Amino acid sequence: QVQLVETGGGLVQAGGSLTLACAAAGPTGDLLTMGWFRQFPGKEREFVARIEWSGGIKYYADSVKGRFTVSRDKIKNTVTLQMNSLKPEDTAVYYCHIQHTQATESWGQGTQVSVSS
Repeated sequence: QVQLVETGGGLVQAGGSLTLACAAAGPTGDLLTMGWFRQFPGKEREFVARIEWSGGIKYYADSVKGRFTVSRDKIKNTVTLQMNSLKPEDTAVYYCHIQHTQATESWGQGTQVSVSS
């Protein structure tokens, strides 16, 4: 079973940048997309960004377009999220996500991102 290991969370001031990285360790199986979700306290997990593993097409939530960039390394089986111009409302736990097939997915353990005003 694949394990997703996330790194790069932390505390940053508003307007600053952070880079999250996620490495897939173990057998990944099929890979349709890799990407990121986030969860605010007391809220449902929400989509942030994803990249199609094969074609590299990228998708973003409207709230992060123009500020966040998702990328992948097909050799290392990693996905990164470059987050610029961070806002206090970006404060959340960020989760790495793999969509293996239409019906199967994997999640990382989550990493905290905190943006101070």
